Amino acid sequence: MKIDRDFTRRTASVHCALLVACTLAAGSIDSYHLLAKYPFGAAEGSTQEYFDYINVDSAARRVYLSHGTEVKVVNADTGALIGNITGLRRDHGIALAAEFDRGFISDGEEGKVIIFDLKTLKVLGEAKAADDADCVIYDPASKLVFVMEGDPHSATVIDAKTGKVIQTIQLGGAPEFAVADGRGTIYINLESKNEIVAVDSHSLKIKSRWPVAPAGSPTALAMDLQHRRLFSAGREPAMLVVIDADSGRMVQSFPISEGVDAAAFDPGSGMIFASTRDGEIHVFHEDSPDKFSVIETIKTEYGAKTMGLDLKTHNLFVDTADFSQLSAPAAGGRAPRRTPVAGTFRVLVYGR
Repeated sequence: MKIDRDFTRRTASVHCALLVACTLAAGSIDSYHLLAKYPFGAAEGSTQEYFDYINVDSAARRVYLSHGTEVKVVNADTGALIGNITGLRRDHGIALAAEFDRGFISDGEEGKVIIFDLKTLKVLGEAKAADDADCVIYDPASKLVFVMEGDPHSATVIDAKTGKVIQTIQLGGAPEFAVADGRGTIYINLESKNEIVAVDSHSLKIKSRWPVAPAGSPTALAMDLQHRRLFSAGREPAMLVVIDADSGRMVQSFPISEGVDAAAFDPGSGMIFASTRDGEIHVFHEDSPDKFSVIETIKTEYGAKTMGLDLKTHNLFVDTADFSQLSAPAAGGRAPRRTPVAGTFRVLVYGR
């Protein structure tokens, strides 16, 4: 039988093209990509654009967005605005204590914490904190709220049920982000000391101090509660490090891009995320508690350095705005910076 070689070549080429197309399609499905973009505009009563922490309440399907003089609360599935908590000077973190139907917002300019009702979003009261109140977390083990205060190198502790200040802890360094392990320990990144400090959430005493080298100036922090792994991301040098939460042992480290500000761990997928000012989300996978691998780098937008993770859908929420071009060098020889343009605030949602 005579073989049509041209037909064979054409058939092989078609099969090869189909294989490549299928591979590319599968890769695009498996890779994180932009799912939605929600513009919101300027914050009430503000002429400057500022945004900070994002907290996703996966069970209630709400996303809390720190937005300068307000906290925006939006629907996690549609992006629709549910409500605003207003009257703030410059808010930063948002902590949720669902068992008491209360939320807590840190206001760094006012040096206080605003307490609000999770159902109605109405303000219930406030608690005194120190200047530069920043990250705020709720610890279910002790039923306490911990407020990180950068300039005073302290943490204010508040009773979540009563809203009363219990104590101020001197940390010995400027705190950034913190996580609670649910067993009675709070882990805190000390940016000015290049270390993580562990605090007993019942005695309110410092238990341990561990270096984060080879990373430096640690900001973002997340944790795998089951396997007791901390994921600390720093800026100088820009790296993500994996640390044993019981011994402080350095497990592994990875370089990342500049300006990291948030990290998250997804127990459902084993993925670790670190978002940076340069417009990238670095994605890693926990292959085992002692082995981690690079998965991909998601390209977002410049300034999208804060992030929240939806544990139900596994989607990532980041926010940003338009930014001006580089300014002239500032006084004292400081590097020029781009500033966000008022009224251009938006949320970006990424998923698979």
